[in-house]
Amino acid sequence: MLEKDVTLPAPARIGKPADPCVMVIFGAAGDLTRRKLIPALYNLAKAQLLSREFAVVGVAHRPMSTDDFRKKVSDDMTKFATGEIDPDLREWFVRRMHYLTGDFGDKNIYTQLKDLLDKVDKDHSAHGNYFFYLATGSDYFGPIVEQLAAAGLMEQNNEHWRRVIIEKPFGRDIDSARALNAQLLRVATEKQIYRIDHYLGKETVQNILAFRFANGIFEPIWNRRYIDHIQISVAETVGVEGRGSYYDIAGALRDMVPNHIMQLISLTAMEPPISFQADAVRDEQAKILHAIQPFSAEEVLTKTVRGQYGEGTAGGQHVPAYRAESDVPNDSRTETFVAMKLMIDNWRWADVPFYLRTGKCMPSRNTHIVIQFRRAPFVLFRDTQVENLVPNQLVLHIQPEEGISLRFAAKAPGPIMRLGTVDMNFEYADYFGTTPSTGYERLLHDCMIGDATLFQRADMVEAGWCVVSPVLDVWKALPPRNFPNYPAGTWGPKEADELLERDGRHWRNFEK
Repeated sequence: MLEKDVTLPAPARIGKPADPCVMVIFGAAGDLTRRKLIPALYNLAKAQLLSREFAVVGVAHRPMSTDDFRKKVSDDMTKFATGEIDPDLREWFVRRMHYLTGDFGDKNIYTQLKDLLDKVDKDHSAHGNYFFYLATGSDYFGPIVEQLAAAGLMEQNNEHWRRVIIEKPFGRDIDSARALNAQLLRVATEKQIYRIDHYLGKETVQNILAFRFANGIFEPIWNRRYIDHIQISVAETVGVEGRGSYYDIAGALRDMVPNHIMQLISLTAMEPPISFQADAVRDEQAKILHAIQPFSAEEVLTKTVRGQYGEGTAGGQHVPAYRAESDVPNDSRTETFVAMKLMIDNWRWADVPFYLRTGKCMPSRNTHIVIQFRRAPFVLFRDTQVENLVPNQLVLHIQPEEGISLRFAAKAPGPIMRLGTVDMNFEYADYFGTTPSTGYERLLHDCMIGDATLFQRADMVEAGWCVVSPVLDVWKALPPRNFPNYPAGTWGPKEADELLERDGRHWRNFEK
């Protein structure tokens, strides 16, 4: 039976509404679903970017009826919504939820899923379009897609489509990433596979391309002639937050660098694509990732830094050492901080270092990209009170506040030639207002309309792992001798500062 018709609110719609479809969430009882996916879907519905012919089927181990799942979704919406809940829209949304209890390794569950999808499809007129979101452990990625294919659920034609969204981590190293790609591509096409990176749902990340290629004052100077170096920092104030068993296997390098940070590097450094078509953009991103110079074993020792936080104070609170966290061995060698110096071997970026760092328990939660320009010649100021010229910096702020700032020099008032540093700041919220967002809205909507621009392709994933693999090999062969080597609440080990100081540079830190 179709549910009673509910009149939806009618805000101004911006963008193409999604195709009719059913979203199947494997792991629907987990944190990702209730904290991110459900609020993101609700926000899309509120913006009228979901089709009215839409439904969700949740699949998870936890025994639950469809009515129980609907109540859970309704409660979770209240708790995790990013804005005010509209009662009529909530009713419309919740009645589109369905649930199936089962073990992901059980072949029978996929037969049951196919039968349920047939019913849900008819009830909600989804036109046979399904996409499967794997909010599960990475060990399930390959087997789930194989079972979906065996049940005929990955077959598509001109009348309907089938897609799968895969969360990270996509492999543990280059060999496992290649094996997973091969496993998936045996039963699905590349165009059906959407490897998601929620960082690319952030407005500032998406704006990198618009900022670079839509502004005639920046694109001509976005190269080695004018740029001295680039810094990319992903700093977190939290520790492992109860995920010690997962994090101690992954570590900061695997957790952040091959995916999030490589995506930021490729968008910052790529050549102009011929269009915004998905493969045109991803072709240029892939070229950058392949152009990153691989580390030799000796270079790993001089161009990379690893750290692990010890006891300290962060945010005014006492923080125990990483090794004191639950499910973490008291002699753990896992890094919670990584810094690197990368070089890109192409015409645009020859001799321009890319410095990156990411870490846990740092002084502020901040993700930013610093573009530092070459210092202007000092000749004009040699007979003045000016002793040095501060280089210009352009900063792309990605989180928590999204915006862009530009640092430049200006004459200080008075009869003497003195320079002061000025920061000109732009924040999205000031100019465009705030839109309730989890960071997943754009990515889910793009999957529903078949736009893979913001999703990683197989060759991009493997290229990212190729950069990281030599580091993993050396670090495994040479265990750290001085862990923990930075107190919680600081900007990492002193070796990270020395990495830049050897080149006459320093990190740009942002603190509240």
